[in-house]
Amino acid sequence: MKNMGDMLLTRASFSEIVMGNTALVRAMIETGTRVVTSYPGSPTPEIATAIQSIPVAQRPFYFEFSTNEKVATEVAFGASLNGHLATVFFKSVGLNVAADSFVQLSLLHLIGGLIIVLGDDPGANSSQNEQDNRHYAYMSYTPVLEPANPTEAYVYYKEAAELARTMGKAVILRLTTHVCHAKERVFFSGWRPEPPENTPRFDPANGPYIPLVSAVYPKKRQALSDLQRVEQWVDGRNLHRIINHGSPLGIIVSGMVCLSVQDVLAPLADKPDILKLAMPYPVPVRIITEFLAAHREVKVLEELDDTLEKEVKALAYDLQLTTRILGKAVIDDWIGEYSPDKVQDILHQTWPEIVPARKTWTETTIAPLPPRPPQMCPGCGHRSAFHAIKQALPDDGTITVADIGCHTLGFQEPYRLGEVLLCMGASPGIGTGLSLFNDARKVVAFLGDSTFFHAGIPGIVNALFNRHHFTLIIMENGTTAMTGHQDHAASGRNFNEVVEAIPIRQVLEGLGVKHIFEIDTYRQRELGEMVREALALDGFSVVIARHPCMLLFARNLRKKSGAVPHPVRIDQDKCARIHSCLQDFCCPSFTRAPDNTVTVNRDICIGDGSCLQTCPTKAITR
Repeated sequence: MKNMGDMLLTRASFSEIVMGNTALVRAMIETGTRVVTSYPGSPTPEIATAIQSIPVAQRPFYFEFSTNEKVATEVAFGASLNGHLATVFFKSVGLNVAADSFVQLSLLHLIGGLIIVLGDDPGANSSQNEQDNRHYAYMSYTPVLEPANPTEAYVYYKEAAELARTMGKAVILRLTTHVCHAKERVFFSGWRPEPPENTPRFDPANGPYIPLVSAVYPKKRQALSDLQRVEQWVDGRNLHRIINHGSPLGIIVSGMVCLSVQDVLAPLADKPDILKLAMPYPVPVRIITEFLAAHREVKVLEELDDTLEKEVKALAYDLQLTTRILGKAVIDDWIGEYSPDKVQDILHQTWPEIVPARKTWTETTIAPLPPRPPQMCPGCGHRSAFHAIKQALPDDGTITVADIGCHTLGFQEPYRLGEVLLCMGASPGIGTGLSLFNDARKVVAFLGDSTFFHAGIPGIVNALFNRHHFTLIIMENGTTAMTGHQDHAASGRNFNEVVEAIPIRQVLEGLGVKHIFEIDTYRQRELGEMVREALALDGFSVVIARHPCMLLFARNLRKKSGAVPHPVRIDQDKCARIHSCLQDFCCPSFTRAPDNTVTVNRDICIGDGSCLQTCPTKAITR
């Protein structure tokens, strides 16, 4: 194939080694999905990367990054009401933002069908928690399909599309980080483009779509009835799979955990049988009942919470089955990814006579790796901002509130800015609460520019409406940097085209913010003065600390010219070994040798020069 876009649009059947996220896009094309929406968040952004490889004019569906997950869900919902198969995707905690709208979906008839692709994150690889979104499925009566690898991501999306269309429902396709990012050879079916159906099909007669009291009970009854039909539908598609080894012992799994189990069992002579469920909710009663009845002892293995285990145990109790059912035994069973190592440890504790203990590396075999904390990129404007702000804050214990973004790393040494964090856009509200009955300590909240539009505006409105007193510092770098440089409303471009930017300052002025300061973060002395002035004011003040994302800038520069500017260097005659560059500014380009001399790693330094003003002896030069 010439490129990813050509591959995804290929009409004939073919096979290719792809990520799970890429396989999903091919499934969207084959199923005639018409509308796709999202808000970026790992582990799902590569879905958009694959979509972007297809030129807009050739793209067989509409795609947008919406302002946040709730809006993305509502756009997809509206499209499905008009008869279009629609999909919305985001990361695990994104469902929290979308929940207000999401929980209503199962009560409504969605003419075109709707697929919610969730990137859950066992192990918290890129999230602030290990949220198990199967709980949302139970709460909202929404069926869940759970693939284990890229092939199943492709196949299950097509099944979810058929189910959603056939029954007029929302269906969750629950991925996890390693399913999204795993690569394997996937065999794709052929694709024949169909003429687009653009005639509006929305008909209130398919409703009611107003969930008032009189409609809620009939709709809930229908949703519960639909779950029974979904269970039968999936059962008839033969998506559940039994791997039979002729053992009296069995394991029930779903999703990626099945691959870990197979890795662990592969070298064993006596292997327990495996029941791999394609759909963990609604629980497939028939096949679980038959599997339990055929085995003396069954272990339920699932990442995160024990939702499936409870259902299996309740089912066995109701049917008076004598099978011994084993589930989670210790607290660690609720924590982390079920990698092959972890699964082997669990199965060894369960059946030590069958599954041997895992061999462990000793300190004499391999040296422990040194800690490698996350850090801001060389040249990052946030580093310059934190360096200046740290020096500008009074010594009386200013309270600082973090938010989600690259700037969250400000909580680390040496800056120590951002002592509390909840979720995207929470910092203005938290800052408000910390400012109440607080005359002794200043409060400073940080907020990213993408998060400003995502969820930050309501907290700012609240601060104005209720006349609260604190300072908000908006860290503007012109992109949604942390999740892969997606554009936002102030970037001047959406996913598909150049658009008129919505400047943050104008939004703040329109809301009625009276005290607004604005400066490039590389102008560190002036930024510090602005922060001091903002803190001295009575009321709500905002400092916009702006500098382009230098990782994106450097990448674009390399594409254009093949190189970035010459790195800086250390004049060893001027260097007094104060180590401000390392201990206060903390750019990863600087390296301290055993003799305490400082040098510049030319492979890392991008030559931005933001460090020049940080050296007391002016030893850093071009």
